[in-house]
Amino acid sequence: MGKLSPLASASATRAVLEAHGLTAKYSLGQNFLVNDAILQKIVALAEVAPVDTVLEVGPGIGTLTMALLQHAGRVVSVERDPDLPAVLAETLAPWADRFALVQKDALDLTVDDLRDALGRLDPPETAPGKLVANLPYAVAATVVLDYFERFPSLGSATVMVQKEVADRMAAVPGTKNYGAYTVKLRLYAEPAGRFGVGPGNFFPPPRVESAVLRLDRRPLHGEDGAPLAASTLKAAATMADAAFANRRKTLSNSCKTYFASRGVQGARIAAALPQLLEQAAVDPKIRGEALALEDFIRLGTALEALGA
Repeated sequence: MGKLSPLASASATRAVLEAHGLTAKYSLGQNFLVNDAILQKIVALAEVAPVDTVLEVGPGIGTLTMALLQHAGRVVSVERDPDLPAVLAETLAPWADRFALVQKDALDLTVDDLRDALGRLDPPETAPGKLVANLPYAVAATVVLDYFERFPSLGSATVMVQKEVADRMAAVPGTKNYGAYTVKLRLYAEPAGRFGVGPGNFFPPPRVESAVLRLDRRPLHGEDGAPLAASTLKAAATMADAAFANRRKTLSNSCKTYFASRGVQGARIAAALPQLLEQAAVDPKIRGEALALEDFIRLGTALEALGA
């Protein structure tokens, strides 16, 4: 495979920034990828193909975007830095007919934003099927879970994140990285591949190790074979928060602490915890980290049955 992006070097990245009077902004977590071999591994892990419409968060100067556009049918990127659209218009000019930009904070992105941006392309597209991004580390975990929840068209996410965040995303029960976030993410997707990326692959180099992780959407079904309702997933997520409210406490005590601090409704749930745990067939004396995803789904179903 030939080089995917002429921007994938420290000298080229520095030259583009200087030409526009810019520098990397620490406040926005800007660490630009400068190794083309890593780009190739990202595209390969994501299995980007001409039929794909790809969503990217934080395109920067277009280094990864350029690589994606050489494999995908269309790319829509979300960028909050007001200085970068002018840079992207220049670096991605050869692909202007297949590239759309949303100038917005990624956490505020809506379905309508995507529809409007992709509708400007010819032929128009309505929704992306894959998220592929070198994510700003401060919001990476939030973005991934939020997008799986809100954008049902996304079948996978292949994302560059801080190594510790990747560890949480891919953790299994009984390990120190397994927590409420892991459970909530697993309600939507499961890990499907990973590789590490050192600080020297970025300009400027971050002070942390990074990893690229692929997550594939995995719809969950109930005992009747029907897809779990959004309300059940929400209830299971609430039980995950409750179970890990205090990792040192038993499931029963951690949940009691969590719900007792949440007003009248929470107090009602706290009082009914023995019945809830019995209905879910979960031992109240174990800790949250010992519970599998199926346990949290049963807990969520039991919580729903309380009318919570």
